[in-house]
Amino acid sequence: MSTAWEFLFFCFCLLTAFGITLTPNGSGVVRVVVKEGSDAILPCSLSTKENAESKLFDWKKDGRKEVFFYDAGLHYNNGRPGQDQQFKGRVSHFQDELKYGNASIKIRNTKVTDSGDYSCDFPRLQPRQIFHIQLVVVGASPEPYVKTLNQTQDVALLQCEVLGASSKPTVEWQDSAGNKLPAEEPQVSERGGSFYIILQTTVMKTDNYRCVATQEEIRHQIYTEIYVYICEKLFSKGDVTRWFFGGIILGAVIVVAVLALLVATKFITVRRNKAVERQGNR
Repeated sequence: MSTAWEFLFFCFCLLTAFGITLTPNGSGVVRVVVKEGSDAILPCSLSTKENAESKLFDWKKDGRKEVFFYDAGLHYNNGRPGQDQQFKGRVSHFQDELKYGNASIKIRNTKVTDSGDYSCDFPRLQPRQIFHIQLVVVGASPEPYVKTLNQTQDVALLQCEVLGASSKPTVEWQDSAGNKLPAEEPQVSERGGSFYIILQTTVMKTDNYRCVATQEEIRHQIYTEIYVYICEKLFSKGDVTRWFFGGIILGAVIVVAVLALLVATKFITVRRNKAVERQGNR
């Protein structure tokens, strides 16, 4: 049993390097998660590492579809009939690893429809050995669609839509520095096994914002950017108040100064006229 787990650990390291997640669960089923379009390696190895080149092992999907059949060198890729049409030309085994009891297979260019329960059966062994693997093929989240719903002089309401992700992504708004922005509660709906998510946020400054969709399970992240220009205020409210009262005071000073000038001018004019009149009397 320890040898089997050593092999699974080796597969885990190998699959992780290719972006594949492999996790055993309490029921003895190994779960393999891959991104649609990538290759999936389904692990199967005899616990004794017994040479399997002359053995028979049979891979099935959901207990009925023939995925890969091997019998002492004869298999679906060298003339044996019976393989399900879904897997023709897409499944291979590791010939050089058979001598170590490794009956793993690789499914190329996976599709979401490849998801399901797989079994690797050694029916002639005593005791019989059957391995169970759950394959999950996740469609990568599409590129988010972003737009400005409403904008005033001070703020802008932004909306991000992620439409049709087969695995629910985490969606968030970020500024140009990568800081997560406060946002409203996301609107999430599911139709036909795909998720549709809408997320809105309000921004108050000019920046290059982006909506990021992340699927941790398959290490996939995609984002779309939008540039928002906010007409920034030259003065704060306090500045405007101070300028307002300052203007009133300045205006009052100017009015008083003008009135004083008029009075002085009038006074000078009257005195001059009186002086001219006295000289005329003389």
